[in-house]
Amino acid sequence: MIWWLIAFTHGDFEEHHLPPFQIENNWTPCVYNIFSFTSCFLFSIETQHTIGYGSRSTTEECPEAIFIMCIQSIAGVMIQAFMVGIVFAKMTRPKQRTQTLLFSRNAVIYQRDGELCLMFRVGDMRKSHIIGASVRAQIIRSRTTKEGEILSQHQQELVVGTDGENGDLFFIWPTTIIHRINESSPFFDMSAEDMLTERFEVVLILEGTIESTGQTTQARSSYLPQEILWGHRFDPMVSYSKERQGYEVDYSLFNSTTQVDTPLCSGKDLAEFYKAQDDLRHGTDGSLKKVPSEPKSAPIILNMLPQADNTDFLIHQERSSQKSSKHIDIPSIDDSEI
Repeated sequence: MIWWLIAFTHGDFEEHHLPPFQIENNWTPCVYNIFSFTSCFLFSIETQHTIGYGSRSTTEECPEAIFIMCIQSIAGVMIQAFMVGIVFAKMTRPKQRTQTLLFSRNAVIYQRDGELCLMFRVGDMRKSHIIGASVRAQIIRSRTTKEGEILSQHQQELVVGTDGENGDLFFIWPTTIIHRINESSPFFDMSAEDMLTERFEVVLILEGTIESTGQTTQARSSYLPQEILWGHRFDPMVSYSKERQGYEVDYSLFNSTTQVDTPLCSGKDLAEFYKAQDDLRHGTDGSLKKVPSEPKSAPIILNMLPQADNTDFLIHQERSSQKSSKHIDIPSIDDSEI
């Protein structure tokens, strides 16, 4: 429209000023080969997109035409740059990448290597891997200081990793993240019943670099006490295929768990039980010691988790076993075995 107004006010659309008669009438237009509004529109497109067919060009007759041409050329370059940037940013948004990072629906607690462990499972649905992946976990709960101050949202870092210590991941297949419930763990004094009555939230943070774009991405998930299954473990989902000569991942088992026998006591009570058991079996010099077969009183009760489907029943079983028994049978050791 601006080009048409410039040509119209200059008189380039008069019949004797049109391109076929310009040389005859010694007329210099603002833009060569302009006949109508359509010609002005085509010239505007050529200017903005720097096409330059060569049949239309500005002259020195109209300074305003030269000024508009410069402004439109610069605006065209800027618009193209912004459009390319927007499209590229939209296609490579880390938010889209985080949607392919999976967290297990539930966390589980069961015994491994003599310790209670809190475990989560993380996975990646895409074939392109996350480089330099690392995982962190925090527990958020209320805390009262020695001075009586109440911290309603106190954050405490949890030591997590594939081995329970190091948070760096070799993230090429679904991985189970472990938090060992030991003396440094905030769950050390929690039993299965305490886990249901406590109010807290465990936040899991997975970070890494996208292999294809080099951008950093972060995915988060959290678990409430009712989302932690005591006495369960994750089912294996990676298997070796002889036909394909490689490993296969079955993501239909990503959230699948199996109930296993697990002590209902706290990690602290379990550690004390194993310590008392070692004291009974070993002398002061470290040699094996004969233990009588009759029942001995133990400082804690090691209750094994019954095969039940609801937690209320598990807690009821724990309470009933606590009322009926206060000892544990420790088998005697034959002298010939010492």
